[in-house]
Amino acid sequence: MSPVPADPTAVHPMPEQPRVVLLKPLVTSPLIEVGDFTYYDDPDDPKAFETRNVLYHYGPEKLIIGKYCALGEGVRFLMNGANHRMDGPSTFPFPIMGGSWSDHFDLITGLPGRGDTVIGNDVWFGYHSKVMPGVRIGHGAVVASGAVVVDDVPPYAIVGGNPAKQIRLRFDEKTIERLLAVAWWDWPLDHITTHMRTIMAGDVAGLEKAAGELAA
Repeated sequence: MSPVPADPTAVHPMPEQPRVVLLKPLVTSPLIEVGDFTYYDDPDDPKAFETRNVLYHYGPEKLIIGKYCALGEGVRFLMNGANHRMDGPSTFPFPIMGGSWSDHFDLITGLPGRGDTVIGNDVWFGYHSKVMPGVRIGHGAVVASGAVVVDDVPPYAIVGGNPAKQIRLRFDEKTIERLLAVAWWDWPLDHITTHMRTIMAGDVAGLEKAAGELAA
């Protein structure tokens, strides 16, 4: 009997753990893209990720999260809508208070942004970590609990602290190049299912051999 893949459309991949949800089936905003099997863990209301964990998302910048990412409780993505003017004497956004102040809304529109926030595949976010607007995080990276990520993170880097700094790389640079070339997260689901033990506990040579099977 052939191995049976998991279901990427299941909201609760572990029915006995309602605090864990797959995000792709829940996302409704056209400004948020989430890949297959990326999950979020929260004991309160994990289904409210789109409104509770993606903050100040007034567009047009997108939040793009890859496949097979693990998001711990309280992970937050701050988007560019939180930006304030800093080129004048005050940073206070007077026009949003209403009254005649709203006649000056042009003072707070069109503020410079950092572009889309883009998260690669197979990224692990620790408890209550935060990502600032426009950050790009590479495949296979790890963001430590409580980290505040303000700058781009290379693939397979571990970062932590506030502001987050690179602690180390998970592998040497040559190995990282090989892992990126294999890109197992783009394999067909049945191939991932067959080679799951290699993906989780094998070595790069094993992954390359499995990738070669697809080209054969």
